[in-house]
Amino acid sequence: MDIRLRSITVEWMKPFLHRWAVTALALLVAIGLPGIEAKSAGAFLLASLFLAVLNAVVRPVLMLLSLPLIVFSLGTFLLFLNAILLRIVGELLAPGFVVANFRAALLGSIVVSVISWLFKPRRNLFPVVVRTATSEREPRFQDGMKPVQGRVIEREDGARG
Repeated sequence: MDIRLRSITVEWMKPFLHRWAVTALALLVAIGLPGIEAKSAGAFLLASLFLAVLNAVVRPVLMLLSLPLIVFSLGTFLLFLNAILLRIVGELLAPGFVVANFRAALLGSIVVSVISWLFKPRRNLFPVVVRTATSEREPRFQDGMKPVQGRVIEREDGARG
């Protein structure tokens, strides 16, 4: 495996690893709720991994299938979807990670949703970068473009506007 392929693989895995870390943190907070418990650190890490994988693979399909309910409830139904996924993780890892009932799963899904929202990577709402051009020999100018003095307004993708 060459260096370029390895860096592409790492770049591809970064969002999932971030999601797993945020899910683990959220699940760590949710374990403090009544009805949700982890018997060991291994069970906790496995539960956070399963929940991250379910959120990455199964949750989009469930969201697509339940889109009318999500729209009708103004997004509240997403908490029920998250509770169902948390309950599934509890059933899959029953002896090590326990979700006692649906009420505990719903409370846990609220905690996991809030913490996931707080640590979600944000995109810039105004994708404009203002830079000051100080030299005529800056390497970022492309052929055919005139060097400028003063401020240059660029979009994040590098195009000027």
